[in-house]
Amino acid sequence: MKRSSERILTTHTGSLPRPPDLLAMVQARMRGETVDDAAFSARVRTAVQEIVRQQVEAGIDVVSDGELGKPSFNTYVASRFEGFGGSDTETRGLAMGDWEDFPDWAASLVRNPVYANRPVCNAPLALRDRGAVDADIANLTGAATQAGAVEAFMTSASIGTVAYTFTNRYYPSDEAYYYALADVLKQEYEAIAAAGLVLQVDAPDAAMGRHQQYRNATLEDFRKALALRTEALNHALANVPPEQVRYHVCWGNYEGPHTRDVPLRDIVDLVLKVNAAAYSIEAANPRHAHEWQVWQGVKLPEGKVLIPGVIDSCTNYVEHPEVVAQRIEQYARVVGRENIIAGTDCGFGTFAGVGAVHPSIAWAKLQALAEGARIASEELWP
Repeated sequence: MKRSSERILTTHTGSLPRPPDLLAMVQARMRGETVDDAAFSARVRTAVQEIVRQQVEAGIDVVSDGELGKPSFNTYVASRFEGFGGSDTETRGLAMGDWEDFPDWAASLVRNPVYANRPVCNAPLALRDRGAVDADIANLTGAATQAGAVEAFMTSASIGTVAYTFTNRYYPSDEAYYYALADVLKQEYEAIAAAGLVLQVDAPDAAMGRHQQYRNATLEDFRKALALRTEALNHALANVPPEQVRYHVCWGNYEGPHTRDVPLRDIVDLVLKVNAAAYSIEAANPRHAHEWQVWQGVKLPEGKVLIPGVIDSCTNYVEHPEVVAQRIEQYARVVGRENIIAGTDCGFGTFAGVGAVHPSIAWAKLQALAEGARIASEELWP
């Protein structure tokens, strides 16, 4: 994994706006409509080439494939793994604690269609389609080389993320389900790392889970569940070099009150137990912008990298580059300039066709990120 040895490197969280024609194909597949597989694969490949080039031109150093061919960062596993079927009629949607705090606001929301009819785990888990991740890898590695990117990363869902997305109706316990998921997901993790890419494990469950799945539980109960998921995740990462792993934590990529968000201070010890070289943590939104102070009392382990979100991913404000630079410098003063990579809070295309930030504004935000990193670098490497 590259480090900020001479300047502050830039990256983002993974998902990016899909081109309209590809978006139409992804959504058609989500609806169960017939889409020519060869045409779809070809368009994903050219779209990844385009979007990697756009990232490099915007000033992003560590690029991704934008998750362009996936319906979302988590539900994609249903088509790649055996063991998911039926429909989750008992837990339709994914309720949040702040919905309960502000029911009048919650009633005005348009529910995410991605979760409307998701399946459950109702049979033994196994890998169905290894070719899908191989195609993703080929698309990204080819595009990154062609565009001259500094480095490339690929996202994959965490154990806990898949667990809350697809309710367990088969395994006898949460632990059994987590480790079954680990044994399947590890094949995707290892394939990404073996290709020389940086693996990003997407784990909103590590923070959002507190005000979602565990909103009516105690903090202790949530921490116990997160500890178990962390153990299962490390089991899945056993054969992946930590220096090729980054771990993304967020409180949910949605604009809302977030009044039930668990403080970073209450989970940071468990976050740092993940066998990763870098930790990507939401830090720009108004509920968590103050939490750079956590790192004054919690030492970032030797050799590790922090990727704070210095760009918000839920509003159409384009951050001023000076603000971005100030945020970067704030973190650099606490953990060291070489231990920082500037990132975004979350993705700009988390769910196909559902996003708070307009595509053209998402790119303006990434350009502001790059310019802010340039300004910060001039201050940090005078």
